[in-house]
Amino acid sequence: MPSSLRPLRRRNFALVWSAALVSNVGTWMQTVAVGVLVTARTGHPAWTALVAAAGFLPGGLLSPFGGVLADRHDRRRLFLVTTLGETACATALAVLAAGGRATPATVTLLVFAGGCASALGFPAYQAIMPDLVPRDELGAAISLSSAQFNLGRVVGPALAGIAIAAGGYSWAFGLNAGSFAAVIAALLLLRLPARVADPGPGSVLARLAEGARATAADPSCRAAVAVISVAALTASPFIALVPAVALEALHGGAGATSALITAQGVGAVAGALALTPLARRVGRRRLLLADLVAVAAALCVYGAAPDLAVAVAAMVVVGGSYIGVLAGCNTIIQLHAPPSLRGRVLGIYMMALGVLYPVGALVQGAIADRVGVRAVTIGGAVLLVTAAVLVLRSVVPATVDRRPVVAAAADDAAPA
Repeated sequence: MPSSLRPLRRRNFALVWSAALVSNVGTWMQTVAVGVLVTARTGHPAWTALVAAAGFLPGGLLSPFGGVLADRHDRRRLFLVTTLGETACATALAVLAAGGRATPATVTLLVFAGGCASALGFPAYQAIMPDLVPRDELGAAISLSSAQFNLGRVVGPALAGIAIAAGGYSWAFGLNAGSFAAVIAALLLLRLPARVADPGPGSVLARLAEGARATAADPSCRAAVAVISVAALTASPFIALVPAVALEALHGGAGATSALITAQGVGAVAGALALTPLARRVGRRRLLLADLVAVAAALCVYGAAPDLAVAVAAMVVVGGSYIGVLAGCNTIIQLHAPPSLRGRVLGIYMMALGVLYPVGALVQGAIADRVGVRAVTIGGAVLLVTAAVLVLRSVVPATVDRRPVVAAAADDAAPA
């Protein structure tokens, strides 16, 4: 079996991975259906942006608190409870849509509630990953998780269109609610090593501070959070600006937007599957640095693309290298965060990505209104490489030969 697929031999990981894929397809179906419903009912882009923010922002704001819960309680049970909460929200959306009572306000509130449940449970899902596979397969497991997320992103929107055309919005919401049953069944069948939860004293803020100190104290975790922060501000906004590039720079329409989004998803799936064999060949440090350079170079080509064909080709490379940066930083956290603090360190990592990405998107969107979306995309790519090099030199101590200690930070065999 290819090294990138070996974690699927592990019963526990195969259960969680396949269930997450089913659920992720359902989530993307609901995301598309919610956007279409709100846009159709209001005709105002502001409402569409609001409902999108309602689902996304909780991940950035509440992930640290989810990390505290993941370190304090049984992680499988916590993830099960939050999944039941997401199921309830999706079911309520389906019932309201079927009865014609899905107003923009109620849809936004239910999307926000589901986002809160997901944000509180996701650190627990991430924190149990090292318990599902051996340590030397952890990088491959994280890459496969990235692949299934992007595969759901490719398949989900297409199935949403079919479901809405066949039975209306209630079908899309109902199928999402049903998809959570796969996660619930997998969690009930999961067999994890015994772990003593930490219900000891200490306020939530004190535990958050302990997680922040642990992140800052470990050079590897510190570097990963710093790099993902830079990427979120400079590179990640390309996702939000895809429609602007399609319409303003390439003079296309909805078809051009769909082609670019699909190209990114295809590139991400291919890139995620290639990460493990590439890491074994060149090392995770070199691969992470290569991905940073590759995503910046591909964004420059994408920003300067003369036509849709060149932009689509560049977007495939962007998708593959961008997922390499995300998976590389995530692997560093998983390998080096202390087991008792893993949930909190992961929560801080996810907060950095979840908060700084929308900030970067808003800033780059405002600048694009003045100088054009092409210039902003290329400028963000240049800033990514420059800032990433400076961060790695200043945040991570140097070795004897003065190179950043990213080799140890990104090595599968690095000590915990």
